[in-house]
Amino acid sequence: MDFTLSKEQLLIRNTARDFAEKYIEPLVRRIEDENDVPRQIIDRMAELELFGIQFAEEWGGSDGGYDGYVLAMEQIARVSSGVSMILSVNGLGLGAICTYGTKEQKEKYMEPGLTGELLASFAFTEPGTGSDPRQITTMAIREGDSYVINGTKRFISNANFHGPIVVFARESESDEVTAFIVDKFCAGYSISEAWDKIGLKGNRIVDVYLKNVRIPAENMLGKVGRGFNILLSGIAYGKIGISSTYLGITLRAYEEAVKYAMEKKHRGQSIAKFQAMQLRVGELAIKLEAARWLTYRLGCLANNVKDPMTFAREAALTKSFVCENAVDVTRVAVDIHGSYGVMSDYKVQSLYRDAIIGPQIEGVGDMQKMIVAGTILRE
Repeated sequence: MDFTLSKEQLLIRNTARDFAEKYIEPLVRRIEDENDVPRQIIDRMAELELFGIQFAEEWGGSDGGYDGYVLAMEQIARVSSGVSMILSVNGLGLGAICTYGTKEQKEKYMEPGLTGELLASFAFTEPGTGSDPRQITTMAIREGDSYVINGTKRFISNANFHGPIVVFARESESDEVTAFIVDKFCAGYSISEAWDKIGLKGNRIVDVYLKNVRIPAENMLGKVGRGFNILLSGIAYGKIGISSTYLGITLRAYEEAVKYAMEKKHRGQSIAKFQAMQLRVGELAIKLEAARWLTYRLGCLANNVKDPMTFAREAALTKSFVCENAVDVTRVAVDIHGSYGVMSDYKVQSLYRDAIIGPQIEGVGDMQKMIVAGTILRE
């Protein structure tokens, strides 16, 4: 078992870190204030092939694997979690198309999605449900060679960008949850104003309104009634992006805490000399490494999934720990800063706001523990 990063992995990590520090860091305050990621950042990510790390060259990716994807996401989220979430959700939507789509669907959406020309979305959540597919009310009514879709989807990322959106709806003839690909901003597609989240700024989430959206029947993703399977698979892989993002948040909180402890003086000496501060920094280092290796392991597992249920458990386990761990680490980082920790001039306050969101998205914390327990107790 070798934990040493390969030359290729180091190249991916260093490329992402250099990009984030050079191109994103100078614009972080603007991203925070405007809740928007400038187009030049997206274009630069496309030039560096950051959208396609985990995808095969056959479809326009760079074949860097999910292990490489994790390394890049960690470094981008270290600077801006909002930017990393755009990458994560794009990968979620394209991942579903790549896994379950027809050759024609892949040819239409994969390459434009991996070059940043289009950005994908994944739309399951509705005003009345966030976890239970039995409560989905969005309908896809068959009319000849078309489907007409009506419904509302809530808290959808990347919905403000052109590209494909994977929509889960009830298929009229079977009444079973089925996945469909809709081109955003087609006739009948509209979105709300962005929700004002406390963190993850730059990653806009909106409600999506589908009013008599007509799509060809061949835009069905997979088969009738397979929507729940596509959802479970997609979300499991989506947790790689979420875990990587929150690993990056944890890393930055740790770095900011150590930097402040070394620089802050009390009675003529650094507060890092105090045993109480050393205990806190030691705690943060332990939590960071635990989160890092769980996330790296998940990326490696994703490259060769033999049992989808086992992988879903590992994804749930990792996501639950890393996100809850990020809340703990950022809170301690704020405490180390004292009153400065809640001032907008200091990075840790935004990291803490980002961290609080983690346990609530891509599957709430208790649901992840139920997934883990369910597979264990079934054995």
